[in-house]
Amino acid sequence: TEANMRKAIRIAETLSPAVLWLDEIEKGLSGLESSGAVDAGTTARIFSSFLLWMQEKRKPVFVVATANDVRRLPPELLRKGRFDEIFFIDLPSAGEREEIFRIHLQRRGRDPESFDTEALALVSEGFSGAEIEGAVVAGLYKAFAAGRELSQEDVASSLEEMVPLSQTMSERIEELRHWASTRARPASKGRAEGDPAVGF
Repeated sequence: TEANMRKAIRIAETLSPAVLWLDEIEKGLSGLESSGAVDAGTTARIFSSFLLWMQEKRKPVFVVATANDVRRLPPELLRKGRFDEIFFIDLPSAGEREEIFRIHLQRRGRDPESFDTEALALVSEGFSGAEIEGAVVAGLYKAFAAGRELSQEDVASSLEEMVPLSQTMSERIEELRHWASTRARPASKGRAEGDPAVGF
């Protein structure tokens, strides 16, 4: 509601300096085009007041937003002075995947040094960070069911059983990559050759 938007802005300014993170912002703006017919213009008014605040805010509130598909966002939101930069977050490179394995193994009380994370990174090409985490969790379930400690094979076999989103939605991902190639800055530098590219 409009009252909730005003309250959220007031809280952000009260807590400033602060970072305000809007997750999957395009979902919050769904129905904007049909707002006048569907909700008596409420969504459009909320969006307008948010844009005005972003443009004219005087308190140090740094706004960061994520979007699964930036193309669904209205152009007036993306102009300089509101969001100053658009970054394209690709699928992780081999080195990044290795680090993600290390993080999730350590988070679950396993020593990453006991695993060949480089080999796991190679067989997980095209996997997102969430899918890598899912493979580690699935590996833990396998090990638990077998009454033993997590092994390299548990994680590797979990990866083999998964179909990554980069494969399931390959056409849409290619479209996003193409769009981002001239309209966004890459969030990651020095990608290894052959590594696929997703998200904003």
